[in-house]
Amino acid sequence: MANSLIQLRVDDKLKTEATDIFEKLGMDLSTAIRIFLTRSVEERGIPFAMKLGTDSYKAETAVKAMREMSKTAEANGIADMTLDEINAEISAARNEA
Repeated sequence: MANSLIQLRVDDKLKTEATDIFEKLGMDLSTAIRIFLTRSVEERGIPFAMKLGTDSYKAETAVKAMREMSKTAEANGIADMTLDEINAEISAARNEA
């Protein structure tokens, strides 16, 4: 089987960090890239999940939840309660249970 040469440019730091990781796994950078290409062909796509970071997702989810709670508080006429009033409500509810 004939071989082809693939050249690519990457940041020096990225190359060094990746090389260190692959050496710890017992392979060189070229072998790791061949594995990636082989798996890509087998999977007929990128051989791993491509997702947005969870930190961004958690922040978006938290903001959405806060907006929903704010709407609910306004709808129930309790949006302007102080922390002391909220804590008093919680205590009263716990005492009823």
